[in-house]
Amino acid sequence: MAATDESLQGYGRTVANFAREAVAIVTWPQPGWRPIVPGTGNEGGIVEDSFLMQRRGEIQHAVNRAVGRSYITGWFADPATASEGRQPADTSRIYTHEANYHPDGGQIFSPRNGAAFVALLAKPGDDVSPDHFVAFYCDGSFGIHIDPGVWHQPVFPLDSSALFDDKQGRVHACIAIDFVTEFGCYLEVPLRP
Repeated sequence: MAATDESLQGYGRTVANFAREAVAIVTWPQPGWRPIVPGTGNEGGIVEDSFLMQRRGEIQHAVNRAVGRSYITGWFADPATASEGRQPADTSRIYTHEANYHPDGGQIFSPRNGAAFVALLAKPGDDVSPDHFVAFYCDGSFGIHIDPGVWHQPVFPLDSSALFDDKQGRVHACIAIDFVTEFGCYLEVPLRP
């Protein structure tokens, strides 16, 4: 599905100008009957840096420099046999095994150099399943703000390598789902318009 402000309702919004766009930060939930003191619970701020997505053979790697983490986000062949030493036969789709959301804040991905990408998203709620996920195609002329609580993977570039500007909540709390463990499957994400 093409990413537009209309199609992204409930997931996030398009971002035309990374530098001017604010990340949504959420106040921590009230655990009991006593309220959160006004002006607290949302003071962690944001972090900003680059997010590198790079295909190495049949394996998709990601490096989030804003939070100092690296990940394998997918495979272009059977994940059990995928190899960095072998070029993928098919790059029109990728298999992924997990997604997560940040309850404390949103996240902005903005491509450098006009790199087209796909954002895999599902609306908030812990009772999520593979069929709730939607692949949004972004042509590279804009970025996206993923709202707090929205399930996502780091975005998937259509090219073998792409660098994104990344802005997100500094606390970086993550709630995750593992599709293989919970549902016995990988998600196949189309990487085309």
